[in-house]
Amino acid sequence: MPFAELLRATVFLTAGGATLLAVVAVIGAQRGDDQTVLLVGAVWWLAAAWIGMSLGGAERSAERMREPLASARTVTPGGPGVSLPSPGRVAFARLWPIMAAVLAAGIGGLFLPEIAVIGSGYALLVALAWRNRESAVLAIELRDGVRFIVESGSAFKPVKLIRSPGFTTY
Repeated sequence: MPFAELLRATVFLTAGGATLLAVVAVIGAQRGDDQTVLLVGAVWWLAAAWIGMSLGGAERSAERMREPLASARTVTPGGPGVSLPSPGRVAFARLWPIMAAVLAAGIGGLFLPEIAVIGSGYALLVALAWRNRESAVLAIELRDGVRFIVESGSAFKPVKLIRSPGFTTY
């Protein structure tokens, strides 16, 4: 799976989780007739959005991508081939903790809307903080004429990349 696509999927999945948890929080607060949760939640969501926007600037995103891209293993055209699993399998192996966290916060939010409020704000913060990472990777790929591919691995370990040659344009 191309690294830029994994980053895009991460942002979309996290943003979708934030939206889902916000809906659960609003429904739970209305069901319990608790407007305080929604007011505190709105303040938290605004603060999370501001923090996420601050952390997700283009320069900072490029800096955060420097180490994983620099440590990518290079595959040469004449060298041995690389066997890669399907992109869906790699994406699921990397992204299942996000889905599990959203599911857990959503279920908890059905009983305590505060859980969904906190989870939604945190997911919003992460989605906004990671929004420019894909662009940083694509810029390096276009500049160097390569593509970074994600190796199969655990979601709890740093991502390992393969730097493949021959990439010229989409």
